[in-house]
Amino acid sequence: MTMTRPGVTALWDELCSRVKAGDRFAGLFATRTGGALVLSAHVATAGSIDTLEVPLPPGAAGYPALTPRLGAAFWYEREIHDYSGVVPEGHPRLAPLIRPGPPEEHALPRHVAGYGIFTIPHGPVRSGVMESIEYLVETPGEAIPHLNMRVFYKHRGVADRFAAMTQDDGVLLAERAEGTASVAHALAFSHAVEQIARCQPSPAAGLARVLHAELERIANHLDVAVRLADAAGLAVATARFALHKERVQRLVSAMCGSRFGRGVVVPGGVSALPQLPPAQIRAEIDRLSQPIAADAAALMATSSFLDRLRGTGPLTPARARQHGALGPVGKAAGYTDDARLARPYDAYPSLAVEPARKHAAGDALARLRVRWEEVDQAFALLRQVAGELTERSGDPPRLPCEPGRGRAVGWAEAPQGEVLYDVALDAGTIIRCQPRSASFHNLVLMHEVFTGDILTDFPFIEASFGLSVAGVAL
Repeated sequence: MTMTRPGVTALWDELCSRVKAGDRFAGLFATRTGGALVLSAHVATAGSIDTLEVPLPPGAAGYPALTPRLGAAFWYEREIHDYSGVVPEGHPRLAPLIRPGPPEEHALPRHVAGYGIFTIPHGPVRSGVMESIEYLVETPGEAIPHLNMRVFYKHRGVADRFAAMTQDDGVLLAERAEGTASVAHALAFSHAVEQIARCQPSPAAGLARVLHAELERIANHLDVAVRLADAAGLAVATARFALHKERVQRLVSAMCGSRFGRGVVVPGGVSALPQLPPAQIRAEIDRLSQPIAADAAALMATSSFLDRLRGTGPLTPARARQHGALGPVGKAAGYTDDARLARPYDAYPSLAVEPARKHAAGDALARLRVRWEEVDQAFALLRQVAGELTERSGDPPRLPCEPGRGRAVGWAEAPQGEVLYDVALDAGTIIRCQPRSASFHNLVLMHEVFTGDILTDFPFIEASFGLSVAGVAL
Protein backbone atom coordinates (compact mmCIF):
# COMPACT_ATOMS: atom_id res chain seq x y z
CA MET A 1 0.00 0.00 0.00
CA THR A 2 1.36 3.43 -1.01
CA MET A 3 0.30 6.51 0.94
CA THR A 4 1.29 10.10 0.11
CA ARG A 5 1.81 12.63 2.87
CA PRO A 6 1.63 16.47 2.58
CA GLY A 7 5.08 17.26 3.97
CA VAL A 8 8.37 15.73 5.04
CA THR A 9 7.87 16.46 8.73
CA ALA A 10 4.43 14.87 8.69
CA LEU A 11 5.86 11.77 7.01
CA TRP A 12 8.70 11.51 9.55
CA ASP A 13 6.22 11.96 12.41
CA GLU A 14 4.06 9.11 11.14
CA LEU A 15 7.04 6.89 10.37
CA CYS A 16 8.59 7.34 13.81
CA SER A 17 5.22 6.82 15.46
CA ARG A 18 4.67 3.55 13.61
CA VAL A 19 8.16 2.29 14.43
CA LYS A 20 7.61 3.13 18.09
CA ALA A 21 4.31 1.20 17.97
CA GLY A 22 6.02 -1.96 16.68
CA ASP A 23 6.32 -1.64 12.91
CA ARG A 24 9.81 -1.82 11.39
CA PHE A 25 11.60 0.78 9.29
CA ALA A 26 12.46 -1.16 6.13
CA GLY A 27 14.08 1.41 3.84
CA LEU A 28 14.19 4.88 2.33
CA PHE A 29 14.95 6.03 -1.20
CA ALA A 30 14.31 8.91 -3.57
CA THR A 31 13.17 9.07 -7.20
CA ARG A 32 12.52 11.88 -9.62
CA THR A 33 8.96 12.12 -10.93
CA GLY A 34 8.20 14.91 -13.36
CA GLY A 35 11.24 16.86 -12.22
CA ALA A 36 10.34 16.67 -8.51
CA LEU A 37 12.17 14.46 -6.02
CA VAL A 38 9.91 12.02 -4.17
CA LEU A 39 10.99 10.46 -0.87
CA SER A 40 9.64 6.95 -0.29
CA ALA A 41 9.88 5.13 3.06
CA HIS A 42 9.09 1.44 3.48
CA VAL A 43 7.48 0.17 6.68
CA ALA A 44 7.25 -3.55 7.47
CA THR A 45 4.02 -4.61 9.16
CA ALA A 46 2.46 -7.94 10.05
CA GLY A 47 1.48 -9.19 6.60
CA SER A 48 2.70 -6.45 4.27
CA ILE A 49 5.12 -3.66 3.40
CA ASP A 50 3.64 -0.16 3.36
CA THR A 51 5.13 2.75 1.42
CA LEU A 52 4.89 6.30 2.74
CA GLU A 53 5.75 9.05 0.24
CA VAL A 54 6.19 12.79 0.05
CA PRO A 55 7.18 14.93 -2.96
CA LEU A 56 9.68 17.71 -2.32
CA PRO A 57 8.97 21.16 -3.78
CA PRO A 58 10.41 21.61 -7.30
CA GLY A 59 14.02 22.75 -7.11
CA ALA A 60 14.35 21.92 -3.42
CA ALA A 61 18.01 21.69 -2.38
CA GLY A 62 17.33 19.92 0.91
CA TYR A 63 14.85 18.52 3.40
CA PRO A 64 14.83 17.89 7.19
CA ALA A 65 16.91 14.75 7.79
CA LEU A 66 15.28 11.65 9.24
CA THR A 67 18.51 10.25 10.71
CA PRO A 68 18.54 12.39 13.88
CA ARG A 69 15.13 10.96 14.73
CA LEU A 70 15.62 7.42 13.36
CA GLY A 71 19.22 6.24 13.28
CA ALA A 72 18.47 3.36 10.89
CA ALA A 73 18.12 5.94 8.08
CA PHE A 74 21.83 6.89 8.34
CA TRP A 75 23.07 5.08 5.23
CA TYR A 76 19.80 5.51 3.32
CA GLU A 77 20.05 9.30 3.45
CA ARG A 78 23.72 9.21 2.46
CA GLU A 79 22.69 7.17 -0.59
CA ILE A 80 19.95 9.66 -1.45
CA HIS A 81 22.51 12.47 -1.27
CA ASP A 82 24.93 10.50 -3.48
CA TYR A 83 22.32 10.02 -6.20
CA SER A 84 20.38 13.27 -6.09
CA GLY A 85 22.64 15.90 -4.51
CA VAL A 86 19.71 16.94 -2.29
CA VAL A 87 20.93 17.51 1.27
CA PRO A 88 19.25 15.87 4.29
CA GLU A 89 19.71 18.87 6.56
CA GLY A 90 20.92 17.87 10.00
CA HIS A 91 22.43 14.54 8.90
CA PRO A 92 25.47 13.82 11.10
CA ARG A 93 27.83 12.74 8.29
CA LEU A 94 27.28 13.04 4.54
CA ALA A 95 30.49 11.42 3.28
CA PRO A 96 30.12 9.55 -0.06
CA LEU A 97 28.67 6.06 0.40
CA ILE A 98 27.69 4.45 -2.92
CA ARG A 99 29.32 6.87 -5.36
CA PRO A 100 32.87 8.06 -4.69
CA GLY A 101 33.34 11.77 -4.21
CA PRO A 102 36.18 13.90 -5.60
CA PRO A 103 39.75 12.84 -4.70
CA GLU A 104 40.05 15.48 -1.99
CA GLU A 105 37.24 13.70 -0.09
CA HIS A 106 39.23 10.45 -0.02
CA ALA A 107 41.57 11.63 2.72
CA LEU A 108 41.54 9.37 5.78
CA PRO A 109 38.92 10.75 8.20
CA ARG A 110 39.69 11.05 11.90
CA HIS A 111 36.95 10.38 14.44
CA VAL A 112 39.11 9.52 17.44
CA ALA A 113 41.75 11.83 18.92
CA GLY A 114 44.48 10.85 21.36
CA TYR A 115 48.09 9.87 21.80
CA GLY A 116 49.24 7.20 19.37
CA ILE A 117 45.97 6.97 17.41
CA PHE A 118 46.46 6.10 13.75
CA THR A 119 44.31 4.76 10.88
CA ILE A 120 44.83 1.42 9.16
CA PRO A 121 43.27 1.39 5.65
CA HIS A 122 42.31 -2.27 5.18
CA GLY A 123 41.28 -2.86 1.55
CA PRO A 124 39.72 -2.44 -0.95
CA VAL A 125 42.08 -5.16 -2.29
CA ARG A 126 42.72 -7.87 0.27
CA SER A 127 44.27 -11.32 0.22
CA GLY A 128 42.06 -14.20 -0.83
CA VAL A 129 38.76 -14.05 -2.69
CA MET A 130 37.27 -11.04 -0.93
CA GLU A 131 34.88 -8.35 -2.12
CA SER A 132 36.07 -4.78 -2.67
CA ILE A 133 35.54 -2.77 0.50
CA GLU A 134 37.85 -0.48 2.42
CA TYR A 135 37.78 -0.60 6.20
CA LEU A 136 39.33 2.40 7.94
CA VAL A 137 40.38 1.14 11.36
CA GLU A 138 41.25 3.85 13.87
CA THR A 139 43.37 2.31 16.60
CA PRO A 140 46.12 2.97 19.14
CA GLY A 141 47.56 -0.42 18.28
CA GLU A 142 45.16 -3.20 19.37
CA ALA A 143 41.77 -1.83 20.42
CA ILE A 144 39.35 -0.55 17.75
CA PRO A 145 37.63 2.57 19.10
CA HIS A 146 36.24 3.45 15.65
CA LEU A 147 35.64 1.70 12.32
CA ASN A 148 34.59 3.35 9.11
CA MET A 149 33.71 1.67 5.79
CA ARG A 150 33.96 2.69 2.16
CA VAL A 151 31.78 0.50 -0.03
CA PHE A 152 31.71 2.55 -3.24
CA TYR A 153 34.49 0.49 -4.84
CA LYS A 154 31.89 -2.22 -5.50
CA HIS A 155 29.20 0.05 -6.96
CA ARG A 156 27.90 -1.25 -10.33
CA GLY A 157 24.80 0.86 -10.99
CA VAL A 158 22.46 -2.15 -10.90
CA ALA A 159 19.37 -0.16 -9.90
CA ASP A 160 19.78 2.17 -12.89
CA ARG A 161 20.15 -0.73 -15.31
CA PHE A 162 16.64 -2.02 -14.63
CA ALA A 163 15.05 0.94 -16.43
CA ALA A 164 13.48 0.05 -19.81
CA MET A 165 14.03 -3.69 -19.34
CA THR A 166 11.17 -6.13 -19.78
CA GLN A 167 9.96 -7.91 -16.68
CA ASP A 168 11.44 -11.19 -17.95
CA ASP A 169 14.86 -9.59 -18.45
CA GLY A 170 14.55 -7.79 -15.13
CA VAL A 171 14.49 -11.03 -13.16
CA LEU A 172 17.79 -12.05 -14.79
CA LEU A 173 19.40 -8.84 -13.57
CA ALA A 174 17.81 -9.17 -10.11
CA GLU A 175 19.35 -12.58 -9.50
CA ARG A 176 22.77 -11.14 -10.35
CA ALA A 177 22.48 -8.12 -8.05
CA GLU A 178 23.87 -10.09 -5.10
CA GLY A 179 25.27 -13.43 -6.19
CA THR A 180 25.11 -15.10 -2.78
CA ALA A 181 21.35 -14.43 -2.66
CA SER A 182 20.41 -14.95 -6.32
CA VAL A 183 17.24 -16.89 -5.57
CA ALA A 184 16.01 -14.44 -2.92
CA HIS A 185 16.49 -11.42 -5.20
CA ALA A 186 14.70 -13.18 -8.06
CA LEU A 187 11.85 -14.05 -5.70
CA ALA A 188 11.43 -10.51 -4.36
CA PHE A 189 11.43 -9.06 -7.88
CA SER A 190 8.99 -11.69 -9.16
CA HIS A 191 6.67 -11.20 -6.20
CA ALA A 192 6.41 -7.49 -7.04
CA VAL A 193 5.69 -8.23 -10.71
CA GLU A 194 3.11 -10.86 -9.76
CA GLN A 195 1.29 -8.39 -7.52
CA ILE A 196 1.06 -5.94 -10.41
CA ALA A 197 -0.09 -8.59 -12.88
CA ARG A 198 -2.33 -10.28 -10.30
CA CYS A 199 -0.97 -13.72 -11.09
CA GLN A 200 -0.43 -16.54 -8.61
CA PRO A 201 2.13 -19.32 -9.23
CA SER A 202 0.95 -22.92 -9.02
CA PRO A 203 1.48 -24.89 -5.78
CA ALA A 204 4.25 -26.93 -7.40
CA ALA A 205 6.04 -23.76 -8.49
CA GLY A 206 5.76 -22.40 -4.94
CA LEU A 207 7.32 -25.59 -3.60
CA ALA A 208 10.15 -25.45 -6.16
CA ARG A 209 10.86 -21.86 -5.15
CA VAL A 210 11.12 -22.85 -1.49
CA LEU A 211 13.37 -25.76 -2.43
CA HIS A 212 15.91 -23.47 -4.08
CA ALA A 213 15.59 -20.73 -1.46
CA GLU A 214 16.36 -23.08 1.42
CA LEU A 215 19.31 -24.71 -0.37
CA GLU A 216 20.66 -21.21 -0.96
CA ARG A 217 20.28 -20.53 2.76
CA ILE A 218 22.23 -23.67 3.69
CA ALA A 219 25.05 -22.86 1.24
CA ASN A 220 25.40 -19.34 2.63
CA HIS A 221 25.48 -20.45 6.25
CA LEU A 222 28.08 -23.10 5.42
CA ASP A 223 30.17 -20.38 3.79
CA VAL A 224 30.07 -18.40 7.04
CA ALA A 225 31.25 -21.51 8.91
CA VAL A 226 34.12 -21.88 6.41
CA ARG A 227 35.26 -18.30 6.98
CA LEU A 228 35.00 -18.53 10.76
CA ALA A 229 36.90 -21.82 10.89
CA ASP A 230 39.56 -20.39 8.59
CA ALA A 231 39.92 -17.29 10.81
CA ALA A 232 40.50 -19.62 13.76
CA GLY A 233 43.14 -21.61 11.87
CA LEU A 234 41.07 -24.84 11.92
CA ALA A 235 42.22 -26.36 8.64
CA VAL A 236 40.18 -29.56 8.88
CA ALA A 237 36.95 -27.74 9.76
CA THR A 238 37.57 -25.25 6.95
CA ALA A 239 37.98 -28.07 4.44
CA ARG A 240 34.99 -30.03 5.74
CA PHE A 241 32.51 -27.15 5.56
CA ALA A 242 33.84 -26.10 2.15
CA LEU A 243 33.18 -29.67 0.99
CA HIS A 244 29.64 -29.58 2.38
CA LYS A 245 28.95 -26.27 0.63
CA GLU A 246 30.28 -27.70 -2.64
CA ARG A 247 27.97 -30.70 -2.34
CA VAL A 248 24.96 -28.45 -1.70
CA GLN A 249 25.78 -26.39 -4.78
CA ARG A 250 26.25 -29.53 -6.87
CA LEU A 251 22.78 -30.66 -5.83
CA VAL A 252 21.38 -27.28 -6.91
CA SER A 253 23.21 -27.62 -10.23
CA ALA A 254 21.81 -31.12 -10.76
CA MET A 255 18.29 -29.79 -10.19
CA CYS A 256 18.43 -26.75 -12.48
CA GLY A 257 21.79 -26.47 -14.29
CA SER A 258 23.12 -23.55 -12.20
CA ARG A 259 25.10 -23.83 -8.98
CA PHE A 260 23.50 -20.58 -7.81
CA GLY A 261 19.92 -21.50 -8.74
CA ARG A 262 19.83 -18.88 -11.48
CA GLY A 263 17.26 -19.10 -14.23
CA VAL A 264 14.77 -20.94 -12.00
CA VAL A 265 12.54 -18.20 -10.56
CA VAL A 266 10.53 -16.25 -13.14
CA PRO A 267 7.39 -14.10 -12.88
CA GLY A 268 4.49 -16.53 -12.78
CA GLY A 269 6.37 -19.45 -11.23
CA VAL A 270 9.55 -21.29 -12.19
CA SER A 271 11.13 -21.97 -15.57
CA ALA A 272 10.94 -25.71 -14.90
CA LEU A 273 10.38 -28.10 -12.02
CA PRO A 274 13.49 -29.80 -10.58
CA GLN A 275 15.25 -32.14 -12.99
CA LEU A 276 15.63 -34.73 -10.21
CA PRO A 277 12.63 -36.75 -8.98
CA PRO A 278 11.37 -35.86 -5.48
CA ALA A 279 12.50 -39.21 -4.03
CA GLN A 280 16.07 -38.60 -5.19
CA ILE A 281 15.98 -35.03 -3.83
CA ARG A 282 14.87 -36.39 -0.46
CA ALA A 283 17.68 -38.96 -0.49
CA GLU A 284 20.25 -36.30 -1.35
CA ILE A 285 18.95 -34.04 1.43
CA ASP A 286 19.34 -36.85 3.98
CA ARG A 287 22.82 -37.61 2.63
CA LEU A 288 23.82 -33.97 3.11
CA SER A 289 22.21 -33.26 6.47
CA GLN A 290 23.80 -36.01 8.56
CA PRO A 291 27.51 -35.18 8.04
CA ILE A 292 26.80 -31.44 8.23
CA ALA A 293 25.12 -31.90 11.60
CA ALA A 294 28.00 -34.06 12.84
CA ASP A 295 30.67 -31.58 11.77
CA ALA A 296 28.69 -28.64 13.17
CA ALA A 297 28.45 -30.42 16.53
CA ALA A 298 32.20 -31.08 16.50
CA LEU A 299 32.95 -27.44 15.69
CA MET A 300 30.65 -26.17 18.44
CA ALA A 301 32.44 -28.45 20.92
CA THR A 302 35.87 -27.00 20.10
CA SER A 303 36.68 -24.76 23.05
CA SER A 304 39.48 -22.83 21.33
CA PHE A 305 37.06 -21.92 18.54
CA LEU A 306 34.24 -20.91 20.90
CA ASP A 307 36.61 -18.72 22.89
CA ARG A 308 37.28 -16.62 19.78
CA LEU A 309 33.55 -16.05 19.14
CA ARG A 310 32.11 -15.70 22.63
CA GLY A 311 31.64 -12.03 23.48
CA THR A 312 33.11 -10.91 20.15
CA GLY A 313 31.32 -8.17 18.21
CA PRO A 314 28.20 -7.96 20.41
CA LEU A 315 25.08 -6.15 19.22
CA THR A 316 22.72 -5.31 22.07
CA PRO A 317 19.05 -6.35 21.88
CA ALA A 318 17.99 -2.72 22.30
CA ARG A 319 20.13 -1.61 19.36
CA ALA A 320 18.97 -4.53 17.20
CA ARG A 321 15.33 -3.61 17.81
CA GLN A 322 15.95 0.10 17.31
CA HIS A 323 17.65 -0.50 13.97
CA GLY A 324 15.36 -3.33 12.87
CA ALA A 325 18.32 -5.67 12.34
CA LEU A 326 17.55 -8.38 9.80
CA GLY A 327 18.26 -12.11 9.50
CA PRO A 328 20.77 -13.89 11.77
CA VAL A 329 22.27 -10.56 12.91
CA GLY A 330 18.93 -9.52 14.39
CA LYS A 331 17.90 -12.96 15.64
CA ALA A 332 21.17 -13.38 17.55
CA ALA A 333 20.35 -10.19 19.46
CA GLY A 334 16.76 -11.12 20.22
CA TYR A 335 15.03 -9.29 17.36
CA THR A 336 13.18 -11.41 14.79
CA ASP A 337 11.19 -10.35 11.75
CA ASP A 338 11.42 -13.33 9.40
CA ALA A 339 9.44 -12.67 6.21
CA ARG A 340 8.69 -16.39 5.86
CA LEU A 341 6.57 -16.08 9.02
CA ALA A 342 5.58 -12.41 9.22
CA ARG A 343 4.77 -11.97 5.53
CA PRO A 344 4.70 -15.54 4.13
CA TYR A 345 4.87 -16.18 0.39
CA ASP A 346 4.94 -19.05 -2.11
CA ALA A 347 4.63 -22.41 -0.28
CA TYR A 348 5.72 -21.16 3.15
CA PRO A 349 2.15 -20.69 4.47
CA SER A 350 1.55 -24.43 4.06
CA LEU A 351 4.87 -25.52 5.57
CA ALA A 352 5.83 -25.84 9.22
CA VAL A 353 8.21 -22.90 9.59
CA GLU A 354 9.25 -22.84 13.24
CA PRO A 355 9.80 -19.45 14.94
CA ALA A 356 13.41 -18.64 15.77
CA ARG A 357 14.72 -19.55 19.20
CA LYS A 358 15.35 -16.73 21.62
CA HIS A 359 18.89 -15.37 21.76
CA ALA A 360 20.17 -12.26 23.51
CA ALA A 361 23.98 -12.31 23.47
CA GLY A 362 24.18 -10.74 20.01
CA ASP A 363 27.82 -11.79 19.60
CA ALA A 364 29.61 -13.77 16.88
CA LEU A 365 28.86 -17.03 18.70
CA ALA A 366 25.14 -16.30 18.89
CA ARG A 367 25.09 -15.41 15.19
CA LEU A 368 26.69 -18.77 14.33
CA ARG A 369 24.23 -20.63 16.55
CA VAL A 370 21.34 -18.94 14.74
CA ARG A 371 22.80 -20.11 11.43
CA TRP A 372 23.04 -23.73 12.57
CA GLU A 373 19.44 -23.54 13.74
CA GLU A 374 18.42 -22.17 10.35
CA VAL A 375 20.35 -24.98 8.62
CA ASP A 376 18.43 -27.57 10.67
CA GLN A 377 15.17 -25.77 9.90
CA ALA A 378 16.01 -25.60 6.19
CA PHE A 379 16.62 -29.35 6.01
CA ALA A 380 13.28 -29.97 7.74
CA LEU A 381 11.52 -27.71 5.22
CA LEU A 382 13.28 -29.42 2.31
CA ARG A 383 12.01 -32.79 3.46
CA GLN A 384 8.47 -31.41 3.57
CA VAL A 385 8.87 -29.91 0.11
CA ALA A 386 10.21 -33.14 -1.39
CA GLY A 387 7.21 -35.02 0.01
CA GLU A 388 4.67 -32.51 -1.31
CA LEU A 389 6.27 -32.25 -4.74
CA THR A 390 5.47 -35.93 -5.27
CA GLU A 391 1.78 -35.06 -5.13
CA ARG A 392 2.09 -32.01 -7.41
CA SER A 393 3.78 -33.52 -10.46
CA GLY A 394 0.90 -32.45 -12.71
CA ASP A 395 1.02 -28.75 -11.82
CA PRO A 396 2.30 -26.33 -14.46
CA PRO A 397 5.67 -24.82 -13.52
CA ARG A 398 4.71 -21.38 -14.83
CA LEU A 399 1.37 -19.66 -15.25
CA PRO A 400 0.75 -16.65 -17.51
CA CYS A 401 1.92 -13.38 -15.94
CA GLU A 402 0.69 -10.82 -18.43
CA PRO A 403 2.68 -7.60 -18.71
CA GLY A 404 1.01 -5.17 -16.36
CA ARG A 405 1.00 -1.53 -15.35
CA GLY A 406 1.40 -0.35 -11.79
CA ARG A 407 3.69 -0.45 -8.81
CA ALA A 408 4.25 -2.97 -6.03
CA VAL A 409 6.76 -4.03 -3.39
CA GLY A 410 7.94 -7.62 -3.30
CA TRP A 411 9.96 -9.31 -0.60
CA ALA A 412 11.77 -12.53 0.26
CA GLU A 413 13.83 -13.82 3.18
CA ALA A 414 17.41 -14.19 1.94
CA PRO A 415 20.09 -15.96 4.02
CA GLN A 416 21.16 -12.48 5.18
CA GLY A 417 17.60 -11.32 5.93
CA GLU A 418 14.77 -9.59 4.11
CA VAL A 419 15.24 -8.43 0.49
CA LEU A 420 12.87 -5.78 -0.93
CA TYR A 421 12.09 -4.77 -4.52
CA ASP A 422 9.99 -1.68 -5.25
CA VAL A 423 9.01 -2.10 -8.91
CA ALA A 424 7.03 0.16 -11.27
CA LEU A 425 5.91 -1.27 -14.64
CA ASP A 426 4.19 0.06 -17.73
CA ALA A 427 2.91 -2.66 -20.06
CA GLY A 428 5.57 -5.03 -18.79
CA THR A 429 8.44 -2.57 -19.19
CA ILE A 430 10.28 -1.52 -16.05
CA ILE A 431 9.91 2.19 -15.37
CA ARG A 432 11.81 2.01 -12.12
CA CYS A 433 13.15 -0.71 -9.84
CA GLN A 434 14.61 -0.03 -6.42
CA PRO A 435 16.21 -3.09 -4.77
CA ARG A 436 17.21 -3.14 -1.10
CA SER A 437 19.24 -6.00 0.28
CA ALA A 438 19.58 -7.11 3.89
CA SER A 439 23.32 -6.52 3.50
CA PHE A 440 22.73 -2.80 2.92
CA HIS A 441 20.45 -2.53 5.93
CA ASN A 442 22.72 -4.51 8.29
CA LEU A 443 26.30 -3.68 7.34
CA VAL A 444 26.15 -0.21 8.92
CA LEU A 445 25.85 -1.96 12.30
CA MET A 446 29.45 -3.15 12.02
CA HIS A 447 30.46 0.39 12.96
CA GLU A 448 29.09 -0.25 16.42
CA VAL A 449 30.12 -3.74 17.51
CA PHE A 450 33.90 -3.40 17.98
CA THR A 451 33.85 -1.88 21.46
CA GLY A 452 36.17 -3.96 23.64
CA ASP A 453 37.49 -5.99 20.69
CA ILE A 454 40.94 -5.96 19.12
CA LEU A 455 42.40 -6.26 15.63
CA THR A 456 42.62 -10.05 15.70
CA ASP A 457 38.85 -10.19 16.31
CA PHE A 458 38.19 -8.40 13.03
CA PRO A 459 37.91 -11.46 10.73
CA PHE A 460 35.54 -13.19 13.16
CA ILE A 461 33.21 -10.21 13.37
CA GLU A 462 33.19 -9.63 9.60
CA ALA A 463 32.55 -13.31 8.84
CA SER A 464 29.88 -13.66 11.53
CA PHE A 465 27.81 -10.90 9.93
CA GLY A 466 27.70 -12.99 6.71
CA LEU A 467 26.88 -10.03 4.48
CA SER A 468 27.71 -9.17 0.88
CA VAL A 469 29.33 -5.91 -0.25
CA ALA A 470 27.74 -6.43 -3.67
CA GLY A 471 24.37 -6.25 -1.97
CA VAL A 472 25.33 -2.95 -0.34
CA ALA A 473 26.77 -1.10 -3.33
CA LEU A 474 24.18 -2.05 -5.92
